[in-house]
Amino acid sequence: VCPSFSSQTETAISSRTLLTPLGCRKSNCSHRIVQLILASLLAFLIGACCLFEPVAAMGRMDVSALRYLSKDDLRTLQAVEQGMKNHDLVPVELISSIAGLKHGGAFKCLSNLLRGKLIKHDRKHYDGYSLNYLGYDYLAFSALSKRGIVRAVGRQIGVGKESDVFIALDDAEEKQLVVKMHRLGRTSFRKIKEKRDYHQHRKFANWLYLSRLAAQKEIAFMRCLRDAGFPVPEPVDQNRHCVVMSLVDAYPLTQIRKLDNPGRVFAQLMNLHIRLAQCGLVHCDFNEFNVMISDDEELTVIDFPQMVSTSHENAPFYFNRDIQCLRLFFERRYGFQPNSVPTLADCGVRIMELDKLVAASGFSKEDQSVLDEAMEEYRQNGVSESLRGEEGDGVQAGEEDDDDDDDEE
Repeated sequence: VCPSFSSQTETAISSRTLLTPLGCRKSNCSHRIVQLILASLLAFLIGACCLFEPVAAMGRMDVSALRYLSKDDLRTLQAVEQGMKNHDLVPVELISSIAGLKHGGAFKCLSNLLRGKLIKHDRKHYDGYSLNYLGYDYLAFSALSKRGIVRAVGRQIGVGKESDVFIALDDAEEKQLVVKMHRLGRTSFRKIKEKRDYHQHRKFANWLYLSRLAAQKEIAFMRCLRDAGFPVPEPVDQNRHCVVMSLVDAYPLTQIRKLDNPGRVFAQLMNLHIRLAQCGLVHCDFNEFNVMISDDEELTVIDFPQMVSTSHENAPFYFNRDIQCLRLFFERRYGFQPNSVPTLADCGVRIMELDKLVAASGFSKEDQSVLDEAMEEYRQNGVSESLRGEEGDGVQAGEEDDDDDDDEE
């Protein structure tokens, strides 16, 4: 991790002149004690380097190893993915059978994947392998590359409770795209495992499966909202837990310290919220982190996996909570206090049935029920970060641009 530091330190430790001032030549016991102390100190310092080194590298995903994976490696990775449909840990025999490889060939491929940290090996209950998020990322990027959707992946532009967002280039390298990778299973969702069995009779929650459902739901909503004329990013493609969308030339509202006309922007947000309700949808996370604003103060809404129908039993609560989050944010950040705010009852009759269109777009009712159970805790506890800040002290810019828009099948 830090070769120049470690080599110099090891040389210093092995030098007898370092130990001379400490009077260690007279006592072999003292000599050993000092060596152990210095070795422990060296281990601690190298461990600190290991902890801090990745911080400088964060913000960029290394997918260069993808080009060096052989066809057998990818088949083995896909075999682990398929085996996890009904296994917590996939045994080698099943991996070999699914991948169509001989036993020795499967072991070689599994060793390569373990070396690249694309899978995990566990012997706690029995000898088996499981896929992690990095391996799932590679499978998604491999599929997107073969489709000609994504050619290169750049820096990270957003990170949040349940997603990572990266810049990408299309296959022709003519325009930039956004890739959003859903990562359910972070701190915000850990208690889901304790509550319910989401895979029929399994006793574990497969976060990869839930992340794929979230991506499928998000791109379904994006397509319906885009066709209905809502200001959302253009959906491009989806694969597994990744959503690919257009890059919006705007900034998260939470990063904007001053608005030319905060009253007009707040009115636009309320109109958008009402229009969504009139189309049968409640955003459930409609706050300053999920609203993008351009230099001309034009708005774009992002992040849709947690959306629910207005017929949902808790829809009035979610609607009012979104309104209050924005109202408090504008009051604290811009000193704007609206005279009144709408309620779900004020939205009138429906003008569209977008909630039903999403159900008809391929996102089945069974998938919806599974994801809804998983997202319910997030909706209940997803109070805006603006509620935590002191008056006049919003969340720091770039602290949590968590919901940039990207979805993929």
